[in-house]
Amino acid sequence: MIDKLVVIAIGGNSLIPNPSDPEIDSQWEAVRETCRHIADMIADGWQVVVTHGNGPQVGYIMNRSEIAKREAGIHEVPLDLVVADTQGSIGYMLQQALDNSLRRVGMNHTVATLITQMRVDPNDPAFAHPDKPVGGFLTEQEAREAEAEGWQVMEDAGRGWRRVVASPKPLVVNEINAIQALVLAGYIVVVCGGGGVPVVRNEYGSLRGVAAVIDKDRASSTLAQTLRADLLLISTGVERVCLDFNKPTERPLDTLTLEAARRYLAEGHFARGSMYPKIEAAIDFVHSGGPRAIITNPASITRALHRETGTQIVPGG
Repeated sequence: MIDKLVVIAIGGNSLIPNPSDPEIDSQWEAVRETCRHIADMIADGWQVVVTHGNGPQVGYIMNRSEIAKREAGIHEVPLDLVVADTQGSIGYMLQQALDNSLRRVGMNHTVATLITQMRVDPNDPAFAHPDKPVGGFLTEQEAREAEAEGWQVMEDAGRGWRRVVASPKPLVVNEINAIQALVLAGYIVVVCGGGGVPVVRNEYGSLRGVAAVIDKDRASSTLAQTLRADLLLISTGVERVCLDFNKPTERPLDTLTLEAARRYLAEGHFARGSMYPKIEAAIDFVHSGGPRAIITNPASITRALHRETGTQIVPGG
C-alpha cells in the first residue's frame, strides 16, 4: 500500500534557467537542483511520480530539424516523434539526477522513464485553434518571419513571442496499467513527459500519433486523478501564484479555495500561455477529490509541503 502519493509536474521552462543561453550544462544543473528537492520528499516518506514539460526543448528540436532540411535535405521530424524524443532525453536526465540525489541521502530506489502515449479526441476543437507555446522566445520580427513560413505565433504573457501548436485535452493515459504496476511495486517513475505523446484511435482501433503538444499540467492532473494521488505539485518558475503578475499591484496568493481559484480564472487574472493551465489543472484535481494542489518553484518545494510558501489550492469556498 502507498501512504502518500504525489504527482510532481516539472515545467520545461524551469529546466532552462537562462533561455538566452540554453547550454546543456546549465540544463543539467537545473535538473540536478530540482531532483535534490524531490529526493528530500522521498526521504520524507512520499511516493513520487514525476512528469515534465517540454515546450522549449520541442522548439529546439524543431529548429534543428528545419535547418537540417534546408541545408542538408534531411527530412523534418514529425511533432509526435519530437515529443517522444524529449520524453527520452529529459527522462534520462531526471532519472540519472534523481538516482544520484537519492544515493546522497542514503536511499536506493530504481528510477525508470516510461514512454507514455496520451489519447485525445481527433475532433478536439484545439486542432483548429492552436494556442500551445513551443520553443524559445522570439522578437516580434522573428515571430513574423516564422509566421510567413507557415507557423502560427502568439505573444506569451508579456515575455516575448513564441510559436504555437494545437493542444488537445488529454483523455486517457494509454500506459496507465503499467504505471500503476510500477508505482505499486515501489519504483519511482518518470511518465507523461511533455503531456504524453498525443495519439488517437482510428476506426479500426489502431493508435496513431497526431501533430500536437498536450499541456503537461493538464496531463499531470489527469494522471493524478487516475492514480488517486494525495497531492498534485506543479513546479514552475515562480515561488507563488500572483494576481496582477509583473505589475506594481502584484499580489502573491498563499491559499486559494476551489471557489476563489475558479473566480480568478474566469476573471482573466492568469495568462493562457503560462499560469492559466496550471490553475486549471489544480482546480480539476481538487474538484475530483484531490486533497490539495501546490504551485511553487523547485527551491521552495520542501517549504511549500509544510505550507510555509507556495500557493496551496484546497477544497472549499
